Amino acid sequence: MANVNKVMLLGRLGNQPELKYTPSNRAVTELRIAVNRNWTDKAGVRQEKTDWFGIEVWDKQAENCHRYLTKGREVFIEGRLTVDEWTDKDGQKRTKTKVVAEVVQFIGRADGASAGSSGEDRGGFEGGGRPAAARAPAPGMEPSPEDFGGPEDDIPF
Repeated sequence: MANVNKVMLLGRLGNQPELKYTPSNRAVTELRIAVNRNWTDKAGVRQEKTDWFGIEVWDKQAENCHRYLTKGREVFIEGRLTVDEWTDKDGQKRTKTKVVAEVVQFIGRADGASAGSSGEDRGGFEGGGRPAAARAPAPGMEPSPEDFGGPEDDIPF
């Protein structure tokens, strides 16, 4: 039997990305994103719920998230679920489920306006394409899809 562990989320950042490095010098950034869900209940009343997800981003993608993302920015995450387990200082077993990002795609612009998204290489954050330094905009300039080598494309949902 085949196994699948795939998560796709489209939401807004709830915190400013903080970049850290492991002892082996790997970049890691933890994000929290809010995903809203709307529905009408049986009584005909419109309901809304916000779910929060912890996201872990590694290596060059982590550095790019730290550099370009800000709180409130819309982002598309594609990745896998993982569970961390540990024993806390009181001896209690604890677990935390999070998403390990494989693809991070920036949506819109930092000021909240919609600018579409980049194309085939998912904004250049999958690790492929030209080096990030070759794509980086001038200081103070917001990156556009052209900065990352892909044509504009709409998310298909």
